[in-house]
Amino acid sequence: MPLPPARTRTIDDRALAALLADEALLEIRALVRRTRNGEQDLSPAEALDRIDRLAGFCRDMQGVAEMPARRPARGRPLGSREEAMLARPMSYRWHTAGEGRRAWMLRVVERGGYDWTPPPPFPEYRRGAPEPNLLERVGLLAGWPVKYPGGQGPLPRTARVLKAVDRDGLFALYEEAERLALGLGKAGPWLYAHLDADAPCYVVPDPGRHPRSAPGADAERGPWECRILVRMTDGEVVTGSLAVLPETFAALPATVSRRRQRRLAFAALRTERDVYLWGRGHQDSCGPEHCGYTPPGDRP
Repeated sequence: MPLPPARTRTIDDRALAALLADEALLEIRALVRRTRNGEQDLSPAEALDRIDRLAGFCRDMQGVAEMPARRPARGRPLGSREEAMLARPMSYRWHTAGEGRRAWMLRVVERGGYDWTPPPPFPEYRRGAPEPNLLERVGLLAGWPVKYPGGQGPLPRTARVLKAVDRDGLFALYEEAERLALGLGKAGPWLYAHLDADAPCYVVPDPGRHPRSAPGADAERGPWECRILVRMTDGEVVTGSLAVLPETFAALPATVSRRRQRRLAFAALRTERDVYLWGRGHQDSCGPEHCGYTPPGDRP
């Protein structure tokens, strides 16, 4: 008598993210074991690079798994992409993943006997930041546009500042974040070559989970999750994320007027396209004849 077909269990995006993170950790463990035993086809440097990418993927999946079902608007309306992320937390990761990564996700789902439906098409990312409406302009006059996570109030005074640095200064922050393993901060020659060398780069604390998340905790403990606002070589302004220690941020010179700080911080919050998406759009035309960048394969 044939066995009945195995029953499948439907899982949501958060459960899938936890499952994928577990699979990535198992792959890291296998890579370490094979490299230690000399059974790995990759060189040690290649294996380390793959482990680093898998660790970053695990961190991304942890963020999806821990994403709350409802997120306050932090004093402003939610954009279409934020609404999509609330409804389907895997939306961004799924639609920015390559075909190979998507196929791997679906294999993990099938192998586990689960049923999961990929998210619908992600809303198109708007280029640039919209002009603030009347209510938002009044808000910019009244207070700092970046709020505590969960709409809990203002950030500490030391974090309610936007700093301007040049391209080399931004990369010094990236190097510190990578050296200290702060969790957000890895940039290579590709990004350096594609930043507008004549445009300032702006850095503003915009924490997803601020250090002072509980009453009585120390607000000055770091690192702070910051948002960067940068101009690329084609003139488009995009955002990114970077972890910066509070003392490092405090040591940066304050050269931007307070009024302009608020408008730039608002623009950083409302700009939807980031460095990764810009890089995907630029990929086909990237090369020495178009943008002067020569080394292949180094993508954001």
